[in-house]
Amino acid sequence: MGTLVFNHNLKITQLGKSGRIEEAIKLFSQMTQKNTVTYNSMISAYAKNGRIRDARYLFDKMPRRNLVSWNAMIAGYLHNDKAEEAYDMFVKMPKRDLFSWTLMITCYTRNGELQKARQLFSLLPDKRDTVCWNAMIAGYSKKRLYDEAKRLFNEMPVKDLVSWNSMLAGYTKNGDMHLGVQFFEEMGERDVVSWNLIVDGFVEVGDLDSAWNFFKKMPEPNVVTCVTMLYGFARNGRIAEAQNLFEQMPSRNVVSWNAMLAAYVQDHQIDKAVKLFSEMPERDSISWTTMINGYVRVGKLDEARQLLHQMPYKNIAAQTAMISGYVQSKRMDEASEIFNHIGMRDVVCWNTMIAGYALCGRMTEAQYLFNQMRNKDLVSWNTMITGYAQAGMMDKAFEIFNVMGKKNIISWNSLISGLLQNGLYVDALKCFLMMRKEGRRPDQSTLSCGLSACANLAALQIGEQLHHLIVKSGYGNDLFVCNALITMYAKCGKVFNAELMFKETGNIDIVSWNSLIAGYALNGYGKEAVEIFEKLLIEGMAPDQITFIGVLSACSHAGLITQGMELFRNMTAIYKIELLPEHYACMVDLLGRAGRLEEAFKMVLEMKVKTTPGIWGALLGAARIHRNLEIGKYAAEKLLEQEPHRASNYVLLSNIHAEAGRWKEVQRIRMLMEERRTEKQPGYSWIEVGNQVHSFLSDDAAQPRTSNVRNILKNLTAEMRSRNRVSDMKYFLLDVL
Repeated sequence: MGTLVFNHNLKITQLGKSGRIEEAIKLFSQMTQKNTVTYNSMISAYAKNGRIRDARYLFDKMPRRNLVSWNAMIAGYLHNDKAEEAYDMFVKMPKRDLFSWTLMITCYTRNGELQKARQLFSLLPDKRDTVCWNAMIAGYSKKRLYDEAKRLFNEMPVKDLVSWNSMLAGYTKNGDMHLGVQFFEEMGERDVVSWNLIVDGFVEVGDLDSAWNFFKKMPEPNVVTCVTMLYGFARNGRIAEAQNLFEQMPSRNVVSWNAMLAAYVQDHQIDKAVKLFSEMPERDSISWTTMINGYVRVGKLDEARQLLHQMPYKNIAAQTAMISGYVQSKRMDEASEIFNHIGMRDVVCWNTMIAGYALCGRMTEAQYLFNQMRNKDLVSWNTMITGYAQAGMMDKAFEIFNVMGKKNIISWNSLISGLLQNGLYVDALKCFLMMRKEGRRPDQSTLSCGLSACANLAALQIGEQLHHLIVKSGYGNDLFVCNALITMYAKCGKVFNAELMFKETGNIDIVSWNSLIAGYALNGYGKEAVEIFEKLLIEGMAPDQITFIGVLSACSHAGLITQGMELFRNMTAIYKIELLPEHYACMVDLLGRAGRLEEAFKMVLEMKVKTTPGIWGALLGAARIHRNLEIGKYAAEKLLEQEPHRASNYVLLSNIHAEAGRWKEVQRIRMLMEERRTEKQPGYSWIEVGNQVHSFLSDDAAQPRTSNVRNILKNLTAEMRSRNRVSDMKYFLLDVL
């Protein structure tokens, strides 16, 4: 009987480690005889699978507890990031051993709570053991408090190799390789761990040549060293070197095979990955998951699904990889099918499904899953904010933002960028200011969003203040921010400031060029925009679709017909760039402004991409300028088909008929507009006064000086009418309509 209990206890431990908690629970409940070890094994199984409440419930109802039971419960709390509960348990312990003290001290040092760790360390009854000393040294080193770490290191009554390596790890894991190498050379004794720390440190900072030099100097590199180098080569795309190292390894374990498999997968060499996978003498869950992820990365979802079915035992990582593949392809029903068959889902699995629904705009399903989720993390909350923002539901995004507890910079950025996406530029700036008042330090994404809001509002003063903040914050050389500054100055009419910003930016990219070209085009400097485009080509930069939107727009506004037509032809003939509706809209505008309306109309009818309201709008504008009723009517009706609920389209069509004196048609369109219940959105205006952007509506009674403004406008209108009487009453009738 004792042997059976022992075997069952061992089985529960194994099931808990492999994540098969339901099987562990079933085995535990079926056991007729249980001892203290049984309970301890089950407590650990619960804790390792995130079910800490179940672990505590079992602990409380245990018939007998020993020191291992208390330590298992403390370890469980720590495993689930519940340091306060662990400390409460530690205080209540009837008796403690060195392991109990080490658990708590290590917990605090890993969390960076060094003051609490130091307080416990000072109360430690027996300071002869090196374990707690090493934990304290590691904690100080992790925070780069090297002087404190070195002082403790020097005070140690007895040092072991772990002590030396703890000190060394502080330097190497923080990327301070100069200090790390210096300490390494001073070490009186080294082992393979010491060498591995140096190799790993250089790999992490991307200095593979130095890592390889130390690797070759090692007396006896082990599998860990080889795997470290393999991952380093793979991460930096040096697959051939990874393959050579793998083939030269005297012995390989499953970890080394997995490292090489991951290298092929990361480099999208799926055929080599399949071949290696088939040759593996042993596979673990990581092997299967890596291979499934490889198929997902290259879009072979059917093969990935087939491999998932062949997997001897399912694990959450493989299933989540499969869900992620379906999510990326927006095949949410298939993703949901896998999700629903997973017993114990981790937070990554939940977040992947929620993000998928959000990506597809299915926010009802996303909200349902979010409500069901027990252990939400910041990613969960931020995903919901982003999802609602992308769906244009900013009230819901604000609701999520306001009820969430802890917020990070991503939370603020998600909200601010959501306001930008939905055209709420003033609110975006207000949110930015609110974030600053709460003491949050903006990052490059926040600052770029703030600049974008200023650009769309033409709020130059606030934009300039943001520029000063950027310099003070140390983001003056960030390319993402510099590009946003170029755009802000250009849209605020300061195109020469934009060019100065462009010249001061270090490593400019195609976005920088596009921002400057668009800036010149926007401000009416068409010839200069074309000249910048030509400089771009001389510099050897490859133009993209956005580049041509900018330069074609510049040609349109400057009347550069010949150059515009030539650039349009060269897009596909020379640069092999796929035409977008925006390119056609520019060309229609270009031809229309030049009076070549029939040519523009023919281009629209023969174009190979789907027409958009922008194209029909450009054609309509040209038709109105040149008073071509037939083309104008055709373009306006196409606009109504694509945007049936937009009131401005009905107004445009009615204007065309009114200008031709077709008042019956005007009345018909007016009735059609009322039938479809189109609503004309109120147009807000804004003005920047005293470093603040004020938005307002016409005749807004809430504004304090509305009556004064109204009286001034009335006087101005009367003065203008007395000087220049309107002779044609049809424009008055149109205004009334």
